[in-house]
Amino acid sequence: MHTLYDLKIDDQAKIKEIKCSEGIKRRMMDLGIVKGTPIKAILKSPSGNPKAYEVRGSVIAIRSEDARKIEIIK
Repeated sequence: MHTLYDLKIDDQAKIKEIKCSEGIKRRMMDLGIVKGTPIKAILKSPSGNPKAYEVRGSVIAIRSEDARKIEIIK
């Protein structure tokens, strides 16, 4: 199983499933992170947390703890 956390910078994948708490899951869906959506890792903070991802033309930062709960298909 691959998660969003495992995605390397400049790699792209598709969202398979979001296994976050309902509040976080709703927020991710509001940001366009839904099943089948392409997502690309584009930036990493100096500490490594959070990472920035490009989704539907927008850039969003997602914490490592949440990225580990989002399954992807490479």
